[in-house]
Amino acid sequence: MTDTVNVPEVFNRKRRRNVRDRAYSRAQGEDFFSQIMADEIVERLDVVKRTFRRALLIGLPAARLGKELEKRGMKVVFADSSVRVAKALHGVICDEDRLPFADHSFDLIIDIGSLDTINDLPGALVLFRRILVPDGLLLAGFISAESFLSLKSLVMKAEGDRVSAHIHPQIDVRTAGDLMARAGLAMPVADSDDLHLKYSNLQRLVADIRDVGGSNIMNGSVVPMGRDIYRTIQSLFLAQRGPDGKFSEQVTISYLCAWAPHPDQPKPARRGSGQTSLAKTLSNHREGQSTR
Repeated sequence: MTDTVNVPEVFNRKRRRNVRDRAYSRAQGEDFFSQIMADEIVERLDVVKRTFRRALLIGLPAARLGKELEKRGMKVVFADSSVRVAKALHGVICDEDRLPFADHSFDLIIDIGSLDTINDLPGALVLFRRILVPDGLLLAGFISAESFLSLKSLVMKAEGDRVSAHIHPQIDVRTAGDLMARAGLAMPVADSDDLHLKYSNLQRLVADIRDVGGSNIMNGSVVPMGRDIYRTIQSLFLAQRGPDGKFSEQVTISYLCAWAPHPDQPKPARRGSGQTSLAKTLSNHREGQSTR
């Protein structure tokens, strides 16, 4: 149960499970974007001077991340809407807005790569707050808005008046931060990293999106991309390569940090009064560049 009612089902839950199943089968959670998010979350967790004992992990890269947490002495519980992920990790099959755990079950929740595909994100954040112990920590990462704009532009040009969704819509970092505050989470912080990527071929770019579960999972009919459209996109991709023979793409990854309320926590500063970003504080903010 959540504290929200009559939330429209934007995403098809069965389609979402299937897409995540296929993504896990393809890459086992070792895909490019999931590993970037997992590594960043571990670095941020290491900065926190706290001892965590019981953690809930959600996301495709949970297996490797779980081993990292177990090395730190934590008991780890896995959950995912993907049947294959949950079964592989002996975890719980569930959607994040329908978590079956009792209140105050965990002192740490880590969610990687799935918050942007939840039907009831406010409700999921409320559930996160409720199943955390007081002063428990939530860390999350996901691919956010303003990502894959170059590829989306090629698709729109190729499809003309017949444009269909092939990548699900994404959340911007400011909205995510506001939703954490609305859910009653304390000291919410949201920041983002921009990855400037270069791809040698279209197939590698499409594979990276599929491997992270980024295919269209919206409700309604899915219009498959025809071969003619794909060939047109391929031609546009080749024509848009730079002098180095690479196609440039930008991906924005957002990171969230918040705490379950506790009376002893410091009071938050007035919004807009901060002078230093979370990323700078943690000495982690960087502008990444990679060739694929």
